[in-house]
Amino acid sequence: MTIDNDSIEFKLAAVQTDVRLGDWQGNMRQVLQAIDAAADSQTQLVVFPECMLTGYCFESRQEALQVAVSVEDDCWQPILEATARLSCHVVLGFLETNAAGQLFNASALIGPEGFATVYRKVHLPHLGVDRFADRGDRAYRSFAAGQARIGLAICYDSSFPEPMRVLGLAGADIIALGTNWPIAARRTAELVPPARSMENHLFFVAANRVGTERGFQFCGCSSICGPDGVVLASVADDQETILYADVNLRQARNKRIERTVGAHVIDRFADRRPEFYGEVVRPHEQGVDTGDH
Repeated sequence: MTIDNDSIEFKLAAVQTDVRLGDWQGNMRQVLQAIDAAADSQTQLVVFPECMLTGYCFESRQEALQVAVSVEDDCWQPILEATARLSCHVVLGFLETNAAGQLFNASALIGPEGFATVYRKVHLPHLGVDRFADRGDRAYRSFAAGQARIGLAICYDSSFPEPMRVLGLAGADIIALGTNWPIAARRTAELVPPARSMENHLFFVAANRVGTERGFQFCGCSSICGPDGVVLASVADDQETILYADVNLRQARNKRIERTVGAHVIDRFADRRPEFYGEVVRPHEQGVDTGDH
């Protein structure tokens, strides 16, 4: 990759792997192996699939709570030690619980200094553990990971353009999406990452799992996309692999795109007219005002 003098170099990785339902220790071993492999390539951000540490296809809330953990639990120590030793950040999916007995489909951003944040999935489909999880209760924000600003989302969240735009407006250079797209969602895996990266002129890392869990086969098709929806790295099938991409963060920070000098210029953020978007935040049950009065 050719880097200009004003660039901010950053290396991304998306881990596409199988996950064992309810096997925290086995999944943890896979995570640590992948972090070591990515660190050998000087990777600064490693993104893992949704529910990487726990699996996804639980059949009841109680079953899921048996493997859910708190961020204060000692089980995180191997990850904390690895990220500190290797000076990298990871985005890692798991099931989170707390003293109130809540259950969240969560994603943690962990770096050399520990937990940067935990995001809780906001948009829950009628599928797997999401049928029993509590809705996420934290706003979409971006967080520092070295020189980059990272926005977190999980799987079905990406099917809604609004939260991806909020992350862009919050300063995210990179949206890190852990996901469990099954075979039936293959078109989502193919179309959504480049669309969201193009809409917001930023980098988009989609790490999907593979394998079969309780009758659901997962499609893989992980990808790393850049501004304007350019696919920087992808895998078209369900093999276990790690995707890499070297990026220049300044590309995501410059929203002004001059395609023809002086004749074709767009700015995906400055050109917005949010005063006309009120219907976007109107709850669905209130209906749509068509203006036919």
